[in-house]
Amino acid sequence: QVQLVESGGGLVQPGGSLRLSCAASGSIRSVYVMGWYRQAPGKQRELVASITEGGSTNYAISVKSRFTISRHNAKNTVYLQMNSLQFEDTAVYYCHAVIRRATGSGVDNYWGQGTQVTVSS
Repeated sequence: QVQLVESGGGLVQPGGSLRLSCAASGSIRSVYVMGWYRQAPGKQRELVASITEGGSTNYAISVKSRFTISRHNAKNTVYLQMNSLQFEDTAVYYCHAVIRRATGSGVDNYWGQGTQVTVSS
């Protein structure tokens, strides 16, 4: 069984910073792309940032230059450093990973349980 466990959300003032972490654990052979999505109340879930095994990154335009995604391949962990946070960044943030399990066959998408990020003065 594979699971993603997130940490690091919370309440922060505008202009502040937070760092999210997400660790994949379980029967894992390979972790391919990892990323972060977010969903604000009444809105669809959207991609925030993603990173490949090789370190290639992709960002939503709204967060580029403020957020930085990184990963530690040996720990199957992805991070999201969020700086200059704005009210519009308030959302539940979900970790996502494409993983090949150590047993069986095939590649599946996995999601974390979500962590709340609230930007408020």
